[in-house]
Order: sequence, then C-alpha cells, then structure tokens
Amino acid sequence: MQEKLESLNAKSEDPDLWNNQLEAQLILKEKSLLETQLNAFLAIQNGLKDNREYFDLAKLEGDAQLLGDIEKNLTALRKISDTFEVECLFSGEVDSNNCFLDINAGAGGTDSCDFGSMLLRMYERFAASKKFKVEIVNMLEGEEAGIRSATIKISGHFAYGWMKMESGVHRLVRISPFNANDKRQTSFTSVWVYPEIDDTIEIDLQEKDLRIDVFRSSGPGGQSVNTTDSAVRMTHLPSGIVVQCQNDRSQIRNRAECMKMLKSRLYDLEIKKQKEVLAKSESEKTDNSWGHQIRSYVLHPYQMVKDLRTDYETGNIQAVLDGGLEGFIKAALTEKM
Repeated sequence: MQEKLESLNAKSEDPDLWNNQLEAQLILKEKSLLETQLNAFLAIQNGLKDNREYFDLAKLEGDAQLLGDIEKNLTALRKISDTFEVECLFSGEVDSNNCFLDINAGAGGTDSCDFGSMLLRMYERFAASKKFKVEIVNMLEGEEAGIRSATIKISGHFAYGWMKMESGVHRLVRISPFNANDKRQTSFTSVWVYPEIDDTIEIDLQEKDLRIDVFRSSGPGGQSVNTTDSAVRMTHLPSGIVVQCQNDRSQIRNRAECMKMLKSRLYDLEIKKQKEVLAKSESEKTDNSWGHQIRSYVLHPYQMVKDLRTDYETGNIQAVLDGGLEGFIKAALTEKM
C-alpha cells in the first residue's frame, strides 16, 4: 500500500497531469482513498501499541483505574478495527461513492408496505451509525400504512460499498397487525442499491432519449412543497428506466437530482449486464442473485433473521431492525470475495 501511494504521489506531482482532467481526477481519487486507508491502519496500529505500553505500566503500578480505561480503549479500538476490516473488502470502482437505495413493496398488501417502512428505518439507523447523511429523495405512502415505495440518498465515505449487498428481495414472516384474525402473514419487499456516479465516469445521455414530466409534489409539506409543479419525473426511453424527485421546492434542483439518479441507474444496469454475461460464460457459477430473495426476517413462530446467500443468522431481530447489519454485510462481502 505504501509503495502504491508513493507511486501515486509521484504522478500527482507531474506538471503535465492536468492535461488530462479525467485521468487526474482518477489518480487523485485513488490517492485520497489509499491515504485514508493507510491512516486508518496506522491509527489502529499505534492505538494498540500505546495501550500495550499503558497496560504494562498499569500492571507494574497496580493502577485499577488505568486498567479500566485501557479496557474501554481496546473495546473502541476493536470496533474501529472491525469497520476497517470490512472496508478492506471493498474493491469495486465505485465502492467509495455515495449511493441511492430504492425500497418497493411487493406481495403482501398492507403488510408489505409496513415492512417497507421497517426497512427504511433500519437503513436510516445503520447509516446514522456510520455517520452517513440520509436524504429522502422520493416517497409514496401506502394506502393504509407504511410506504409503497421510497428512494433515499446515502452520502458518506464508502456508502455504496457498505450498502451494495443489500440489493434483493427481503421476506418478512409475522402475525399481521392488519389481520383481524391474528393470522401469520408473509410479505415481500425489494431493495435496490446503486452508486451515485461522479465526474470520473462518463455516461452518454442524449436529450432525445429523455422524457421529462413535472407535477405537483404529493404528501405532507409546507412552504409551497406541494402547491407548485416542482416534482420531476424523468424517463429514459431506450431502457424504460424512470426516476423521480420531489424532495426540494426547486424544480431545477429536483431535475438535477433526477439526472444523477438516472446516470447512476444506467451505470448500474450496464454493470449488471456485464456480470450476467460473465456468469453465463462460467458454468461453475450459479445464476446471479439480483432480484431473488436474499434475507428472511421471521418474527413468528420464532425470531430469526437469516441471510440465504451466506447462512449468516441471528436471533436478535430487534438489533437488526435497529440497524445492526454489520455481520450480514461482512458475511456477504466475504462470500463474494
């Protein structure tokens, strides 16, 4: 890592580098990521070294208070180390980017919509634990409860890397609070995560391939949010991809956010096509898992969350719904590697 960073430093100091803007941006982005990873590693290494020295001192002097402080330091260092270990598994070109996350209710009626709101809360809490910023780009509420669909933008270091393995169909089994007979209900909700595309990746979008509609924002809101035609829906005619944004009072800003989402989805679509071609060409590989059930959340007759790709499971379902996804994400990334 140190040798590669030194090589990138040499390239970044080349006066001719900015003759090619795209190459310069790629080099500086890679340099910044390596510096961040190296600094994180050194911080963990130095923290461990310091606490070993403090431990020897506390043991020699019989300082119980210092031993307690060392235990707290090591517990915090372990959490930092676990996060760093997962981030070392990020190898994709856009893993460091921000991302968009779509939630869409499926089979299961009102229970599916309610499940969608449970997943939205889960992802918001996980993002908060990583100090990521979450913005609701678009939301359609269910008729009775929950959400029919929602799109959120998650911004932060390695946001897409952390979230990308959540794409797929999620299944909930529980006693339905919307069933008068207290029957067990199974419902399905899909999640789709795709990276925000920055200027280092070029996506060719022709104006003739776009249909842009403006409409009045729906849902609660004040200060002209739902009294003007500020919401924007953008359709990419060749692919049929539709995105929409209504989180801002400005039609211009909503249009810009739609363009970001559309470019991101087109990039994601192309990557998936390449993966499908690769999977078909290698007979030992199974069908790709996009669009297939990846995880079950069972609240009745027992409590268990199980990832069907890795068999990773836990009985502490409330911790998962409160955003405790690290174990699932690490297992999925390790399996993928």
